[in-house]
Amino acid sequence: MTDTEDLKKTPLHALHVELGGKMVPFGGYDMPVQYPAGILKEHLHTREKAGLFDVSHMGQAFLAGADPARALERLCPADIVGLKEGMQRYGLLMTEQGTIKDDFMFSRLAGESALYLVVNAGTKDGDFAYIAGKLDGVAVLEPRPDRALLALQGPAAGAVLERHSPGIDKLTFMKVVRCTVAGAPAIVSRSGYTGEDGFEISIEAIHAERVARALLGEDEVLPIGLGARDSLRLEAGLCLYGHDIDETTDPVSANLVWSIAKRRKLDKDFLAGEAIMDKVFNGTPTKRVGFRPDGRAPAREGTEIADKSGRIVGKITSGGFGPTLNAPVAMGYIETALAADGTDVDLIVRGKPLPAKVAPMPFVPHRYRRAI
Repeated sequence: MTDTEDLKKTPLHALHVELGGKMVPFGGYDMPVQYPAGILKEHLHTREKAGLFDVSHMGQAFLAGADPARALERLCPADIVGLKEGMQRYGLLMTEQGTIKDDFMFSRLAGESALYLVVNAGTKDGDFAYIAGKLDGVAVLEPRPDRALLALQGPAAGAVLERHSPGIDKLTFMKVVRCTVAGAPAIVSRSGYTGEDGFEISIEAIHAERVARALLGEDEVLPIGLGARDSLRLEAGLCLYGHDIDETTDPVSANLVWSIAKRRKLDKDFLAGEAIMDKVFNGTPTKRVGFRPDGRAPAREGTEIADKSGRIVGKITSGGFGPTLNAPVAMGYIETALAADGTDVDLIVRGKPLPAKVAPMPFVPHRYRRAI
């Protein structure tokens, strides 16, 4: 395990310690896995009111150039050129082999030519080097390690943030704007990774603690650690890079074909486009699906999946207890022939078969504030 001295710290590290955060290594950073309230209460509080997450370990950058959207489309099969001003979208960073190097968010801010990118913490250095290298001569990547990132999530998030950024509650899901939050210049998107309504707030690191304290000062808001962040995104059926998707998985088996734009499917003008579209039409041996185990015992990452004859047919990639459902949930890869909802399987937990069914995701309905 990495020594604590070797771990990076976010601008909110001292605040986490002050608030009693239990610190653990994550993505090269010393991060809070939970606070004194505990993971269960933090999870349920976010579903009921609002939780504040420090996601400053994520990688933020701007991609500039004559046509950064066209350039980035070489590496990502989303519709980046067609993204309207003031909007954000989910994308996959592809390898030459047609596998997933990372998943990330990209935004086109109003009146700005550069694209704003947010990538995962554990992969950000590799991602940035990869993007810069692949797009050398056509676009310039500017990483912004001087920026912090906060996520305010939950049904009360809009009302809370409106007090510190008047007008922000008018934003709908996946819209993004430059504004001020508690007096600090910010980039705010109505998005997040919990399945709840909420916002991600990018600010300069020097303002991070003041803004965090302002939001935590609201009655509806509790600080939330990595433990509840993971259980919230699992209930929402959302992938965690390095677990549910990685450089051994492709968009088709990962059930992420929805992130490939229709135009891109037709043109196949991205890395391994031909190979990926072949999988779209002809299928893949395995598929990422959800599972609902019987009983109360959770099936953790790495648990083998067996059919009813005892043959191993897949593996769990994320699993745990879903506090909102008061029941265990999991996702993983299974042979495509067995991937239909309702299929009976066994999860091999501590050497014993635990009955489960293939189940649709999300396990808890998304509650994003969509435009009418």
